[in-house]
This record gives sequence, C-alpha cells and structure tokens, in this order.
Amino acid sequence: MRIRKAELTDAKEIAKVHVNSWKTTYADIIPDEYLNNLVYEGREKLWKENIPNSEVFVAENEEGKIVGFSSGGKEKYGKYPDYTGELYAIYILKEYQGNGLGKLLVKAIIEEMQQNNFSSMIVLVLADNSSRLFYETLGGKKIDTIEVNISGKKLNELVYGWDNIRTLL
Repeated sequence: MRIRKAELTDAKEIAKVHVNSWKTTYADIIPDEYLNNLVYEGREKLWKENIPNSEVFVAENEEGKIVGFSSGGKEKYGKYPDYTGELYAIYILKEYQGNGLGKLLVKAIIEEMQQNNFSSMIVLVLADNSSRLFYETLGGKKIDTIEVNISGKKLNELVYGWDNIRTLL
C-alpha cells in the first residue's frame, strides 16, 4: 500500500471510493433513497473542488488503484474553539478495511496539520457507524453529539476530539 497526496486527476477515482464506501458503510443507517441517488459524477465534482482547498491523501493498492482516501484541514464549524484541525473524511473500500490503512491515512493528515500549526483535531461520525470505534481506539474522546437530518431521517453524529494530535503519530 502506498499513501500519497491527492492530485486533481485523482478526483474521479476518489469519487468512486467515496460513493462505494457510503453504500457499504451506511447501508442500514442512511435511507436507501439517499444512497441510491449518490452518483460518481456528483462526487467527482465535489472532489475537484476539495482537492485544491484542503489536504487530501489517497491510498493505492499494489496495482496503483485508489482504494481509500482521507481529507482534513482547519476546523470548519467554529463551534469547538479548543480544536484547530478537523479530519473531514476517511473512506476505504470495504475489502481493504481492517489492515492498518486507516491509521496510515490519518497519520498523513496529522503530519500535514502539524506543518500548518494545528495541534488538536475533531472528527464527526454517525453514532450508528461502527467506524466510530476506530476513533475511540485512536484515543478520541467524545466531546459532543449533534443531530443531523439525512433524507428525512434524524441521526446523531458524535464529535470526537484529540487535544494533542502528536499522540496519534
């Protein structure tokens, strides 16, 4: 596996990982109607905007195919003044999960955050998403719960925080 900084030309492959991961990760959490309406083209446009405006890293398999990605940057809600950085997203194709790839993608974001003088971080994760255990394993402490509405369904999002991101390296 290889972790590298994303390039604009990666947007199409990142979009595929994003959509496919949502469909497996959130199958029993988010309404099917919402998941069925996710399309690669829409996410590709999103990533063409995100790549130049945030830190984005990709994970490639031995054949050079993108199988995961992470993105992060400045904490964007302004609601958590003790936390300067935010892990915006981390998604890995189901068949590549559970082998340490997530930690490598988080580490890449952390290293970039440190270069930008961010010393703390938050991440938001749906409470019903079993991936929240990944953040707990990394030492994230639950600092808030917020309610979100996705396609008419009310869901809780947990906010995990790390006071010192150096502990994650």
